[in-house]
Amino acid sequence: MPLVKFRCHGQRPPPSQIRITVPGWAGAKDPRADGSHEQAWHCIPFSESARYGLELLYPFDAELRVTSVDGQVRLDADWGPPADSLMWPPFRPFGKDFYSYQLSLDLEVPPGWAVRTEPHPRYYTDAANETPLAVPALIRSEWWPMMHFCIFKAPPPGVTHVFRKGEGFISFVVIPAEPDLTFQPMDVESAAQREMRARRLAANRDRLAEGTKWLSASNTVFDGTYRNMARAARGKARKDDET
Repeated sequence: MPLVKFRCHGQRPPPSQIRITVPGWAGAKDPRADGSHEQAWHCIPFSESARYGLELLYPFDAELRVTSVDGQVRLDADWGPPADSLMWPPFRPFGKDFYSYQLSLDLEVPPGWAVRTEPHPRYYTDAANETPLAVPALIRSEWWPMMHFCIFKAPPPGVTHVFRKGEGFISFVVIPAEPDLTFQPMDVESAAQREMRARRLAANRDRLAEGTKWLSASNTVFDGTYRNMARAARGKARKDDET
């Protein structure tokens, strides 16, 4: 994995790997059991995706509330005197439908890699729609050593985005700098092999999910087939690495 280096200006917290908080933004501590309400952390693909990135926590004591009023972004916070020698206030309108934040953070990744900003994963689990919406952007840090700023999309009318101290508000994912992807349809043999594997998995799903099946509060059937297979794949990968 690439080494990520960082530097910060002012009294800003460094980035950290995203952690799934339960109870918290990833859901309540409901077990995978009959009658439980579905929670985001129940879903392994979501949990693994969320933990893949880095997060920044909102560092200020002043709570910031962002709204759209008469088609304009409104930023409400009692900032007080500057907390450091950096740009103050740190949030400013950016055009009509966006606003910016001076991160005072520089992330460096190795050549061939880049940093992409994304919404914090709690944006997708927030039923109150208070989580800020960071706009995706690709930063090529190999030749860009400047302190980063980020852009957020303003909430629609009637919705308030809230920044609270200690809450994650943006995530960073390290990805290849160039989207060098090649697409092609599977050949007949490859397609047939994957279809056969899918059929075998479906035929053996009860065995693979043994002891993990449950019925949620919305009468949706869940089981741990994917979770069990992911655990087995990680175990095999570790053994292969040891040998």
